[in-house]
Amino acid sequence: MSLFGRAKAKAEELLGHAEEVYGQSHGDAAATLDGEARRLEGEADEARAEAEQATGTDRRPEDDGLAGAR
Repeated sequence: MSLFGRAKAKAEELLGHAEEVYGQSHGDAAATLDGEARRLEGEADEARAEAEQATGTDRRPEDDGLAGAR
């Protein structure tokens, strides 16, 4: 996942957390659940990106890492 993708995942996580807190403080169960779902999705995307980076699978299959070497 690119840097942009990781930033987007972190933004989704933070927005979800904010929506979840808003829902809890205002007694809005729908906002709480929507925020929780959004936060968890962001966390999962971020964890997937970290796992891809750790295993080195974040590159495309045809990318040999030698850009311009041909």
